[in-house]
Amino acid sequence: MSEQEKMEQELQSIIAAIKPLDESAMEKARKRIDLLTKPQGSLGRMEDLAVQLSGITGDFFPCGARKRVVVMAADHGVTEEGISAFPSEVTAQMVANFTSGGAAINVFGQQGDVEVEVVDIGVKVDTNLPGVKRIRVKAGTDNFRRQPAMSRSEALQALNSGIDCAREAAESGVRILATGEMGIGNTTASSAVMAALSGYETSLVVGRGTGLDDDRLRHKQEVVSAALDMHKPDQSDPLGVLSQVGGLEIAALTGLIIGAAQQRIPVVVDGFISSTAALVAVKLCPLVWYYLVPSHLSSESGHALLMDYLNLKPYLHMGMRLGEGTGAVLAMHLVEAAARVTVEMATFEDANVSNKEDETVEFNMKGE
Repeated sequence: MSEQEKMEQELQSIIAAIKPLDESAMEKARKRIDLLTKPQGSLGRMEDLAVQLSGITGDFFPCGARKRVVVMAADHGVTEEGISAFPSEVTAQMVANFTSGGAAINVFGQQGDVEVEVVDIGVKVDTNLPGVKRIRVKAGTDNFRRQPAMSRSEALQALNSGIDCAREAAESGVRILATGEMGIGNTTASSAVMAALSGYETSLVVGRGTGLDDDRLRHKQEVVSAALDMHKPDQSDPLGVLSQVGGLEIAALTGLIIGAAQQRIPVVVDGFISSTAALVAVKLCPLVWYYLVPSHLSSESGHALLMDYLNLKPYLHMGMRLGEGTGAVLAMHLVEAAARVTVEMATFEDANVSNKEDETVEFNMKGE
């Protein structure tokens, strides 16, 4: 058996280990939430989130759970086609910025008590920096406008590295994971992967990325269309699509999401690039969908279509498109709130509050 076949076999065994959500735990959470001192359903989607969290963990989700955002960093050979307003060197420079604490994800992470793990999965320049986890598959993908982005084995290697990151997080006590990324050119790769797996026209899913003007946007769309015409990716083979037109960080995030589901950990999904990884993960294992917490709606043009395709409703609408996991870390506050409401909010009986419209309401803050 070849190394590639072993990796594919291992991936299938991990996928087979992913189970549906715990229905009894979800019913227990629903009953508890319906007894809280509020009209039933009045917390809207927060109640749905609380029930989902209970189904993932098999019990009420723990308050103050340890949180981590994993920022996968990699470069893209397709930047040779002039599809970004920034040069590929910025990827390594931003990784250095992450390690020095100067990026938006560092600020949001510190404010939300979220650990920031930076992973070099394929940056062009070796980021041998303190605080960077180095799991380098290769020094960036190849230019998928001219050849496949990577081999199938390389895509599997990156994906399995993401699974390992999820397992290591779970073993260290992390109970909430979030997806983050950094890689100049990754909106181009994400658009290509989304178009290949969803069937959407490239003109609908290819956006401005780093801020392209109209001419460069049209060029970017042409590059993606030409690449898809050349590779003719098979919609039924997500790994093949990843290897042909994807990115190393997209593959690694796909693995992180699958690994989180295997570990029964909720994974808060960031914007367009992270959601593309979620798309690949769901294509590989439909049960993964139930472990996803969609954080925010990116202003990148393809993201709304991708959310509709995945039947996910983002919690935040902030017009953001930075990446790095910023939207996901913001949404972790909602996850924490949902967990706390479930176990810390008083029931009608606890608070001596009547839950019938025709009775007088008496409320004692001490619950006496």
